[in-house]
Amino acid sequence: MFYKFIRQVARFVVFVVNGRFKIIGKENLPDKPYIIVAPHRTWWEPIFFALAISPKEATFMAKIELFKNPILRYILVHAHAFPVDRKHPGPSVIKTPVKALKNKGQVLIMFPSGTRYSEELRGGASLIAKLSKAPLVPMVYQGPLKFSDLLKHKNVTIGVGPEIDFNFKAKLTDEQTQKVNQDMEIAWKQIDTNINPDFKYIPDPQKKEFED
Repeated sequence: MFYKFIRQVARFVVFVVNGRFKIIGKENLPDKPYIIVAPHRTWWEPIFFALAISPKEATFMAKIELFKNPILRYILVHAHAFPVDRKHPGPSVIKTPVKALKNKGQVLIMFPSGTRYSEELRGGASLIAKLSKAPLVPMVYQGPLKFSDLLKHKNVTIGVGPEIDFNFKAKLTDEQTQKVNQDMEIAWKQIDTNINPDFKYIPDPQKKEFED
């Protein structure tokens, strides 16, 4: 119940702050649980993604530091977020989302690069997909990258692409993981081009990790 309540609050806040946003390719969203894989561009894009997949409920990773505040922790936990210690990640980084996908029917929002300031993709998405048997669905955010620009009601578009090809029966190898990562990047580029070919996002590797 809390998730549905907070989603309505988020929908109202997004409308007030930015107005209506556009979703392109929503027909590509599966009827079953799936994993959203997206390039990480803003701290608020998970909110737009969660609204875009409604009425399905989303789960997502959040850095463990955010859970130190009791009020914020309550909101995050009841919004289906789970903590991740990025310096010392444990088995729960994989087990928790797999359980959410298989047992709770939730949709996992995942950023394979880990942060907004990295272009290097990791292999967690492939492993979670393999264990949960949930398809990988590419999604991108195009819109203002500064909160001040978001407040100016600049256009926001969420693009959804077809499922990433994934062989669930084959043994997960480094080669397969690399191929999946390449396919994700190709899918993101295609979605970006379909929305606005002039949109560019260049991550700043000089940004410190705590800013993410």
